Amino acid sequence: MAVKHTSEIKFQIGLDENRVPEEISWTAKEGGIENMTSKAIMLSVWDPKDKDTLRMDLWTKDMPVDEMKQFFHQSLVSMADSFERATNDEKMSATMRDFCSYFAEKLEIVKE
Repeated sequence: MAVKHTSEIKFQIGLDENRVPEEISWTAKEGGIENMTSKAIMLSVWDPKDKDTLRMDLWTKDMPVDEMKQFFHQSLVSMADSFERATNDEKMSATMRDFCSYFAEKLEIVKE
């Protein structure tokens, strides 16, 4: 099947003199996002040749710890949702969501 369209997502990382991220912004023009600021990125890419996940985790030095906890919790919940859509495995997705609830409770980030 030939590629008919392409879409581009760009990340711009501003680094300090020690190459520590100070600013993160991203653009996805097709999605209507232009130079949106962020404080953290977690990106996973599947390498089909080596059957391994390549990862990039970045966060700015001013990312508060409480927001980092929320970011991880929300990312885990999103992974459970994506896992269910990708595999149709409702049982394991529910197990993942149970862990997410436990994670939020232990970090005391449970929303009322």
